[in-house]
Amino acid sequence: MLQQDYTRYTAQDQLVWKVLFDRQTALLHKRAASAFGQGLAKIGFHRNAIPDFQETSARLQKATGWQLEPVLGMLNDAEFFGLLAQRKFPATVWIRSMAQFDFIEEPDLFHGVFGHVPLLMDKAFADFLHFLGHVAAQHLDDAPALARLERLYGFTVQFGLVQEKGETRLYGAGLLSSSGEIHHFLADATRRQPFDLATVLHTPYSEQHLQEQYFVLNSWEQLTESVAELAALLSSGWEQVVEL
Repeated sequence: MLQQDYTRYTAQDQLVWKVLFDRQTALLHKRAASAFGQGLAKIGFHRNAIPDFQETSARLQKATGWQLEPVLGMLNDAEFFGLLAQRKFPATVWIRSMAQFDFIEEPDLFHGVFGHVPLLMDKAFADFLHFLGHVAAQHLDDAPALARLERLYGFTVQFGLVQEKGETRLYGAGLLSSSGEIHHFLADATRRQPFDLATVLHTPYSEQHLQEQYFVLNSWEQLTESVAELAALLSSGWEQVVEL
């Protein structure tokens, strides 16, 4: 089992975390979902040190039953969704360099930990992600089903928006951890539309470029409802109901 070797982080690594932390927290002021801000405070992250995975896992375990699973990079679908089904979130142990500051081809520690972990302190969101992993774990040999699950994950967990008190707030980790994605989202020309499961499942998804559109939840309850609806489609006649 891979472990986070904290002694390997250099002063440069710590500086990258600090600068990214300061930049993102400033950009997210009054833009992030309230659950993210609350989770960030509860999990104890701060600008002066890369989080220690063992300490973070202990706080997560106590709050929602989750823990971090250290990984070196991207996982295949079976590994990734299998971990979610066990309430384990795969967290990359390496952090980007200064040369990669504004763009990385694969998720790094800042994206995985700063972007994802605070919301795992929220019980409703943590339960939704576990439910999603549980459903996916039943369809790991079904490529079309996994494609739909990936789209739901991508347009919610990675790039999701939610309405709070009449305002659109960010909760997707790909937005929370990226200044470029936030500025792109704020542009007047960027498409935003109400979250609708059928539309999400028909929309191509990729993390290789800025998103062409975003989907806005009208409430957090839509997350769990969407997984339950997709699970029902996948288990009975979904080929006729939903087509790519």
